[in-house]
Amino acid sequence: MTNRQMIGYAMGDLGINLYFILVMTYLLYFYTDVLGISATAAAGVFGVARVIDAVTDPIMGLLAERTRSRYGRMRPYILFGALPLGLITILCFWVPPLAEPGKILWAYLTYILFSLLFTLVSIPYSTLSASLTGDYAERTKLSTWRMAAAFAGGLLVSSGTPLFVQGFADKGDGYFSLAVIFGLVATLLLWITFASTKEVIQPPLTQKLSLRDSANAVLLNPPLLWVMGIFCCSMLSFTVRQAVAIYYFNYYLQAPAQLSLYFAITIGVMLLGLLLVPYLADRVGKTGALLAGAWLTIAASIGFYFNSPSNIVGVYIWGSLVALGATPVAVLGWAMIPDTVEYAQWKLGYRADGAIFSVASFFQKLAKALGGAGLALALGAVGYVANQPQSEATLTALHAILTLTPVGLMLILMVCARNYGLDRNTHARIRLSLDAGMTSSASVEVAPQE
Repeated sequence: MTNRQMIGYAMGDLGINLYFILVMTYLLYFYTDVLGISATAAAGVFGVARVIDAVTDPIMGLLAERTRSRYGRMRPYILFGALPLGLITILCFWVPPLAEPGKILWAYLTYILFSLLFTLVSIPYSTLSASLTGDYAERTKLSTWRMAAAFAGGLLVSSGTPLFVQGFADKGDGYFSLAVIFGLVATLLLWITFASTKEVIQPPLTQKLSLRDSANAVLLNPPLLWVMGIFCCSMLSFTVRQAVAIYYFNYYLQAPAQLSLYFAITIGVMLLGLLLVPYLADRVGKTGALLAGAWLTIAASIGFYFNSPSNIVGVYIWGSLVALGATPVAVLGWAMIPDTVEYAQWKLGYRADGAIFSVASFFQKLAKALGGAGLALALGAVGYVANQPQSEATLTALHAILTLTPVGLMLILMVCARNYGLDRNTHARIRLSLDAGMTSSASVEVAPQE
């Protein structure tokens, strides 16, 4: 792939993350402090949407991998789904003139529709990466470009949203106006991805997948199942850290003006850390890079826990180190997924990339929902009251959630990474077998990493 093609593909993730980070970081706060519904009701909204995703994500994957058109299999969904996704995001951040029951119903309606349209665009977008290149190293580079764009979107949304909303007398008007801007920009970026990419790796022309084939590509794919564990731990950690930060700065530190700078620094550190990921993965492998990032996250999280709230410099230092540790974790999961597509193709004799990526997307969104709904339930359980001084128990809980949640999740992630087993040499042998028209053989073994 050329750098131009990689950048064109990455622009789509910049657009997607304008939505993803806005919803993940600020929608819960928008629901509780702007729309005016309870934290428990907001948890219900997130939970129901994920139940629906459990059905629609696999359906989308099955549909995408069976699509045949002059635009390819995945690109048509990016082209035609971009504009509706932008419109529903705008409606998610509109405050209708209704009583609380009507607002709760509006939240359910708009967020469920957002989830459906996000699925329609994001699963084909992610799956497209497996069709752009079959090279092991190029996939790491492609994922790095993609994550650079994603982090840039995250930086813009995370740090820019509070500053933008502060310029409005009514916070509801601020969020709505920002959603309009992001909707327009993200639609254009997704169309750039459509125009810049070409699906060069295709399934065999004679391939006809059954539902059982697609299911087997997931269930009989041990490396994929371990990657799903990596995805869950990574996204759950990131979601919790992002979503709790606004409460942490508003109430625990009582320094809401510092939130934008905190997000700018920590996500900026992740952007700089991206420069090291391809080098690190080349030296110690994808698994080794994941383990290094996890260890750094654990050590920094513990340091963050013992930091005094009066030490604002320590908040920035420990938060930045946590973010740096999360960088290889965020990048390499997406670089591993295409390799598991070829593992399944080698083992089973057919290519089911849509099913595999839809499962990856579902687990990513499940982790996001668990983070959002879990935080909402935790806030309700410790007596959080919007726009009021919080109790000591609530403040203690906010600090513990932000700083200790990543520790347990990274320990689980390390177990998953060590069992992944699909290293560079193994993948190279699988690719050689596939290029020669061969499938599973005893000469290719997938073993846990030492």
